Amino acid sequence: MPIDGLIILDETGRPIIQTNFRNTSTAYPLLHVDAFNDALAKSYPTQIDPILYVMSHNGPSACCHISCGGLRILAPLSTDMDPLFVFSFLQRFVDVLQDYFGEVSALVLKDNFDVVYQVLEEMVDDGYPLTTELSALRDIVLPPSFVNKILSVAGVAGLAKASATPFSSPIPWRKTGLKYNNNEIYFDIVEELDAVVSKTGTVVSSTVWGKVKSNCRLSGTPDLLLSFINAQVITDCSFHPCVRLQKWTRDKILSFVPPDRYFTLLEYRFAPAAGIAAAQPVAPPFTMKPEVRLIENGGELSLTLTSRTSGKPIGTTSVELYLGSGATGASCTVSSGCTWGYDPSKLLLRWEIPSMTPLSTHTLRGSFTSMAVHPRPSRALTATFEIKQHSFSTLKVDQLKVSGEVYKPYKGVRGQARGTVEFRW
Repeated sequence: MPIDGLIILDETGRPIIQTNFRNTSTAYPLLHVDAFNDALAKSYPTQIDPILYVMSHNGPSACCHISCGGLRILAPLSTDMDPLFVFSFLQRFVDVLQDYFGEVSALVLKDNFDVVYQVLEEMVDDGYPLTTELSALRDIVLPPSFVNKILSVAGVAGLAKASATPFSSPIPWRKTGLKYNNNEIYFDIVEELDAVVSKTGTVVSSTVWGKVKSNCRLSGTPDLLLSFINAQVITDCSFHPCVRLQKWTRDKILSFVPPDRYFTLLEYRFAPAAGIAAAQPVAPPFTMKPEVRLIENGGELSLTLTSRTSGKPIGTTSVELYLGSGATGASCTVSSGCTWGYDPSKLLLRWEIPSMTPLSTHTLRGSFTSMAVHPRPSRALTATFEIKQHSFSTLKVDQLKVSGEVYKPYKGVRGQARGTVEFRW
């Protein structure tokens, strides 16, 4: 049950990188590119199905895809396979590209297409994922370096070479002989709220997903024990392969030998403590009172956003409304410090608030025009936000113990909350 190939499309929908893991006809990948572009043209960008049905002369197939910045990554499938397996690999591939290049864009991939193809050759063998650990990949395929490129063009000898023994470490995710002048490890607790609010202001659904990301710069091969405060409030956990599951199941403590540098240690879903009956859903940190009145060839808008927080300010907040097919423009006035704009290519009205102080109120009033006599804008507004040093679940790192090494590392912890809320009107 292998993956048939991988295609990367730029912002215009044209393939910039394409590889076939299996023997297929030259028209096979083009059918999936055309199917994706057709589906994208017929639907709102965020509403396109993640799995597309494609019919070819060899029979039906599927096209799984994800977005990364302005790029789209497609994976054709012609055999019976769990799509979650494919999406997991695609996300891992994106993580590897971000680690290698920092920024993933069409220009970056074109400048480093040789490295991208080498990484793909090592990550996948005949359609089956093979080497996906960054520590092993970095030994086999060296990350690009501006200095190395200049020296290579100049023909200078003595450039860095890939390791002759990339799989010599007994631990797949960690190299042997790592040394740092300063031993330190950082943890980021990142939580995302996904909520829907009805037109009466009631929270219809609310889910909080979280990740514990780490940046490890520790010498040798340390064995870590990480404990949390309020560990009982998280469930549906997914761990990095380095975590010993038995220790977590028994004591709710993470025991692991960490990979080097950046990795995601834990993913989870926030669930209220078992002793709390009929727990209320997590509410967004602000309320919105949307008023939209439709008239011939347009409509009138009045949006009021009020912060519910009493402590930390809310960071950059963005509110978007799809004005529907035929929309031609908008004219709005906003509160001091806020900005608004209209994107004619996506037919989106966007309102941005750089910062919301506790209990503050911000407004947008205006109108939009449309070529349609009876315009049909989206029946919901989408608001995104972020709050630094905040956690919906109150999960905190309690203690970090190190064994196997004599040093005492520096530990840094920070939290970040962000979310997407759909306000219906």
